[in-house]
Amino acid sequence: MKRLMAVGVGVLAFVLVGPQAGGAQVASASGAVAVIRGANGATLGTALLQRTRQGVQVTVRATGLTAGFHGFHIHGVGVCDPTTTNPDGTPAPFTSAGGHFNPAAAGHGAHAGDLPVLLAVASGSAASTVVTDRFTLESLFDADGSAFIVHAGPDNLAHIPARYTAAGVAGPDAATLATGDAGGRFGCGVIR
Repeated sequence: MKRLMAVGVGVLAFVLVGPQAGGAQVASASGAVAVIRGANGATLGTALLQRTRQGVQVTVRATGLTAGFHGFHIHGVGVCDPTTTNPDGTPAPFTSAGGHFNPAAAGHGAHAGDLPVLLAVASGSAASTVVTDRFTLESLFDADGSAFIVHAGPDNLAHIPARYTAAGVAGPDAATLATGDAGGRFGCGVIR
């Protein structure tokens, strides 16, 4: 009986979405999941989103990261193309996922998709659980979907006081305000 209950809970947790007209995905009443992969296609981990009374609980487990902090966000487009490039032709994996999920056009640190950084231990594994009320599951399944991005470096959430300068300008520069200086996109997972 216990095994049956565990299997039932697992099925409930992972049978989460179904197609709607036009091929878009729609969240079920309980949650969604993303499999996060590196640019080489290797699975780095999973992120599970579950509805709670307080908001959406995001649980991520990852491996294969460099030790240290990594920016972790929901981005506004559900496409994880590892072959995308910058305008100058240099590789820029996963830029297909667009910018941070930010329907209110808020500043970085207050984007709906901004999440706490992941801390990878020396072995390269990371785990985190956070509850947020900045978005609903339904809002992530708009016409172009959404994706999780794990960045190569830490995210300062644009928290640079005006007493510091960058390029002669007090406080954070434009890149910091947009991305928190989290560096390249190391892994990506479409939310389904």
